[in-house]
Amino acid sequence: MFNKRLSVIVILAINAKYIHSSLSAWVLAAHLPNSVVIESNINQENADILKPVMSHKPTVIAISVYIWNATKVKKIIELIREHSPETAIVLGGPEATHNADYWYSVGADHVFIGEFDKDFIDPYSTKCLKALEGKLAYIETSRGCPFSCAFCLSGDGCNVKFLPLEEAKRRIKKLADSDVRMLKFVDRTFNCNTERAFQIIEYVIKLKTNKCFHFEVAADLFDARTLSLLSTAPPGRIQFEIGLQSFFEPALKASFRKTDLPKAVQNIKTLLSYGNIHIHIDLIAGLPYETIDDFVNSFNRAFWIKAHHLQLGFLKLLHGSKMRELYPEISHSDTPPYEITKSIWLSAENLSKLKRIEHTLEQTYNKGLFVNTFYYVLEVCRDELTPLELFRKIDESPENIFNFCKSLNDLNKNVLLKHMICDFMAKQKGMNMPRFMRIGTYEEYRAIRTKSEDILGRKIHRSEVAVIPDSTINKPCGVFVNLDSRNPVTGLYELYFV
Repeated sequence: MFNKRLSVIVILAINAKYIHSSLSAWVLAAHLPNSVVIESNINQENADILKPVMSHKPTVIAISVYIWNATKVKKIIELIREHSPETAIVLGGPEATHNADYWYSVGADHVFIGEFDKDFIDPYSTKCLKALEGKLAYIETSRGCPFSCAFCLSGDGCNVKFLPLEEAKRRIKKLADSDVRMLKFVDRTFNCNTERAFQIIEYVIKLKTNKCFHFEVAADLFDARTLSLLSTAPPGRIQFEIGLQSFFEPALKASFRKTDLPKAVQNIKTLLSYGNIHIHIDLIAGLPYETIDDFVNSFNRAFWIKAHHLQLGFLKLLHGSKMRELYPEISHSDTPPYEITKSIWLSAENLSKLKRIEHTLEQTYNKGLFVNTFYYVLEVCRDELTPLELFRKIDESPENIFNFCKSLNDLNKNVLLKHMICDFMAKQKGMNMPRFMRIGTYEEYRAIRTKSEDILGRKIHRSEVAVIPDSTINKPCGVFVNLDSRNPVTGLYELYFV
């Protein structure tokens, strides 16, 4: 099928976003030197995806299928069959591997099961690096996972295969010296081997580069030596994505999830205290035995860790996962991503409420917007308001947030407004504030702008200054934003008060 003298092979990657890239496509291309890689994304029109593919008159089209592109791939297959029925369609990837019969039924000629590349060949050719310019680059230095979480396909408790350390460093250096935007390690539990993780992190920290490196890690596996090393990382050099999933032990046990939660939380707080590493933590709603009250408790505990990003995800019953086999009590959609629709522990109504909360969380806190405002409100009103209740009762509208929060007992309206104005300016580059935030006179704005221009030594736009209330001196003060100084960890701009 892959005889290079007979076949014209196009490897088609259909990514979730334009900024994403496909590691699997370039790995496959490294094994098939005469193949052509074409990268697209699910937001493109089907005809626009297929046009450059068919221009090569391929005899074989190879596509990796995932839950995020499965629907699109099905439509692309239909178009290929319509316009070029003689072309062989070869599929791989987790969605095809674990649901092969379906893909044969919709037109695939061949489905690869499992690994195609057991030799860890270097995929980063000159063509690959050119295609990765300005995009997220993915790198794999280990394959598999020592854990066996029931909702995941990556781990079966078997041994993890590691790329030789020096080869891993060579590839990291190659990507760091290229024009990629960020390096994301696809290693499922990057720090499962503590010593090896230490060596790679130390190497990444010492590199002369402005690139950011993203790792998925288990926080409870960090030892004191690695934590100490991480405190020396340049700000913004490292990002960690940490799956806590739940604080409800029966749900974790039912999911075969092994986590030392107290140690994980303590290590996350230690990392956050350094102020140099962006921390993203995950929760999963819909796990077995976790009711809405249990999840509310998980969410509130996770929020008070004060990570930079708190992802509220929803259980997916993936083909090939233990979760799909073991828990018929959990109903899910029949189409990708096979997300939970209800269970005997979590109703459809409660899932719908959590969906709305997720949207508000994503549009505000997880974008770095009104973070200090939320902490102020929740600290003052801790006895009457929990984090989840706050996000349930507001939406992403700044005016809605202000109107709800100012009605709470014990809140100082001026302090609330000051926090919202400052939070807005630190995040929303060049955007005019909502009308209710615009306080003060023209003369006050002009005076603040003059002072800020003297301090910065340049002209600034009117949107870069604001009048803020100050309850301590009972008169308005000023604030301006320095758009030349942005925190590489939080993404927020520096504020000055005058």
